[in-house]
Amino acid sequence: MTQFQGVKGTRDIFPDEISRWHYVEGVVHSVAALYGFSEIRTPVFEYTELFQRGIGATTDIVGKEMFTFLPDPNGRSLTLRPEMTAGVMRACLQKNLLSQAPVHKLWYISDLFRKERPQAGRQRQFTQFGAELLGVSNPAAVAEVLTFMMQVFETLGLHGLRLRINSLGDLDDRARYRETLRGYFKPYESELDEASKERLEKNPLRILDSKNPALQEMIAGAPRLYASLKPESVAEFEAVLAYLDDRQIAYDVDYLLVRGLDYYCHAAFEVTSSELGAQDAIGGGGRYDGLARELGSPNDLPAVGFAVGMERLMIVMEKQGLFATLNPRGPLVYVVIQQKALVGHAMQVAFHLRKAGIKTEIDLAGRSMKAQMRDANRMGSAYALFVGQSEFESGVYTLKNLVTSEQTSLDLDAIIDVLREPAARESFRP
Repeated sequence: MTQFQGVKGTRDIFPDEISRWHYVEGVVHSVAALYGFSEIRTPVFEYTELFQRGIGATTDIVGKEMFTFLPDPNGRSLTLRPEMTAGVMRACLQKNLLSQAPVHKLWYISDLFRKERPQAGRQRQFTQFGAELLGVSNPAAVAEVLTFMMQVFETLGLHGLRLRINSLGDLDDRARYRETLRGYFKPYESELDEASKERLEKNPLRILDSKNPALQEMIAGAPRLYASLKPESVAEFEAVLAYLDDRQIAYDVDYLLVRGLDYYCHAAFEVTSSELGAQDAIGGGGRYDGLARELGSPNDLPAVGFAVGMERLMIVMEKQGLFATLNPRGPLVYVVIQQKALVGHAMQVAFHLRKAGIKTEIDLAGRSMKAQMRDANRMGSAYALFVGQSEFESGVYTLKNLVTSEQTSLDLDAIIDVLREPAARESFRP
């Protein structure tokens, strides 16, 4: 019989790890609430042309990495989402959200899919959290999403991160720079790798994003986009930096930074960690005022956002020891069955405890009392509640504190009152 394996580039997350995910997700939820962002969830797949037009035909994502399906019954190709921004913008335009309010602040935690070579922190199915601020993209809006992102990192206790930031200017700035860059790299065309040769004709800015070590000296000598910016673009960028200075958020202006998606303009940023090696980006984002028009809107829509890779984030947290003190709590009470004939009654006791909001575990395998106590200790239960013949007859149960070994005998309502006390919930093991 064939033994099935998980698909390459995917992974299973078991209960011993899921508490880490819940912890990080909880921090994202809480910080998003502080900044007034509301959650959005979009479909896992969209029409392929959404990403072709939104992300850009010259990007590696569209050219090489999308999981695309055969056409639907209407003959339109479908694609598993490789990123969230295009889908969020599509949903907001379809719903006409901006007619309801001039600004919308949205966040998400979503699974995404890219057909790339699996490696640590880069799976074919991966998870990102992020935010999109639609309706405004001035320097204050850029600072808002940047501060949101950095406060998540700070709340999680991360250290040693590097925020890199640059300005890509507006469409005119980029058009001028594209020609300048093409003129710079053209004499070196024979020395470029195949990917960069293709980018030279389609979008030479993408060459600056190359990780090929053989090209780094050439890239370092390239003209700076910043030198091509009009005064208004420079002033906008300097205003963003002033906001970061006011909030004491450290950053490096990196004139070679370009984001991998074509819809970015003006401020673009990326957060990296030396804990990750060559593929050191945890997340990033920027402004994308022209995306709405690319998706069929008659007008541009100011927008700014970011996305952070959850897997990479948690690799850094693990290396920095930030999960060491994260102890998932077991059941508050473990119902110990002393005789098999009392299983039904013990299940009723557990049911009443759970209805009262008390996290309760009970043996379902018919094991001995000794084995049940081992199980309670393994789970880190704070209390054991014993169900035997005398308890069944009297309605009075023995409750044992497994941390202090103290015991008390009470009826079930009184036990529920005891377990609801804050002191009882503090009895969890350290």
